[in-house]
Amino acid sequence: MKVGVVGAGGYAGGELLRLLLGHPEVREIVAGSESLAGKPVSAAHPNLRRRGELAFVPYAAVEGCDVLFLSLPNGAHRAKELEGRGKVVIDLSSDHRLRDPNDYARWYGAPHPDPASLGRWVYGIPELHRAEIAGAARIAGAGCNATATILALLPLFAADVVDRTRPVVVECKVGSSEGGREPSEDSHHPERVGAVRSFKPVGHRHTAEAEQELALGGARPRVDLSVTAVELVRGVLATAHVYVKAPLEDRDLWKIYRARYGAEPFVRIVKERTGIFRYPEPKLLAGTNFADVGFAADPRGERVVALCAIDNLVKGAAGNGVQAMNVALGLDETAGLGFAGLHP
Repeated sequence: MKVGVVGAGGYAGGELLRLLLGHPEVREIVAGSESLAGKPVSAAHPNLRRRGELAFVPYAAVEGCDVLFLSLPNGAHRAKELEGRGKVVIDLSSDHRLRDPNDYARWYGAPHPDPASLGRWVYGIPELHRAEIAGAARIAGAGCNATATILALLPLFAADVVDRTRPVVVECKVGSSEGGREPSEDSHHPERVGAVRSFKPVGHRHTAEAEQELALGGARPRVDLSVTAVELVRGVLATAHVYVKAPLEDRDLWKIYRARYGAEPFVRIVKERTGIFRYPEPKLLAGTNFADVGFAADPRGERVVALCAIDNLVKGAAGNGVQAMNVALGLDETAGLGFAGLHP
């Protein structure tokens, strides 16, 4: 395949290049970056030194692709202009994640410039929409915090054990790479190091994705999402507090989570009796496409705490996009995504 990446100079774009360079079905990569055109990709991604002679090219040179990834900032809205350059287009931005134009206007503060296009894009979490992604030509990548939230809670909603009359409260602790490559005051090292900073206690845009996707044909749940910056570079840990219709024990939760995730290649259930890694831990997932999920039943009542850890740049962006590409094209779903992580 020939695969193009528009926006290849950013963090998610660099992860796409890293994964595609190791993909057994990719014969040619076109790395598009307007600001870096003519420079080797190692100028922006030094981890890719001596991984071939790949260099950045202008966006105009990214054409004739079997698969085109758009790794552009949220709100760029360039898909209509660029999508003819790839047979399958995967947009990692937020521009096509929400199906309802009213939701987009509410959460992004302005009307969508092409609301009629929203219905053509499949929300690209394979664990949720594998059948729709297979054969799809337009796939929208999910938000990283939304991905962690959805994967933590999906088995409970799918099993219809959630009390949908009560809100689900989710706290996401996130690494600095969520802010992207461009520096800002809050990413300046003296301001960021050692910080535990609540930067979006209410109103995070990924809330809308979680509410949309967890409806599963029933009443749309209310998700109250807060996001806190912690001293990580990569990683998201979502901790979700959900009330269920009747008390559940850990053995009930094991059955529910195994029923949903037992055959999933990239979801691991992490629930150990002893040790420091009893629950999901983002540190173990850096560079991987795994999502580690866990749970705990509150012995005092009808509350379950559901957890999910991911690497925000991989399972939360580039890796999920490559996984969706594999599904869309009928390839081995795990192709190019075999890295198992590091410890310590």
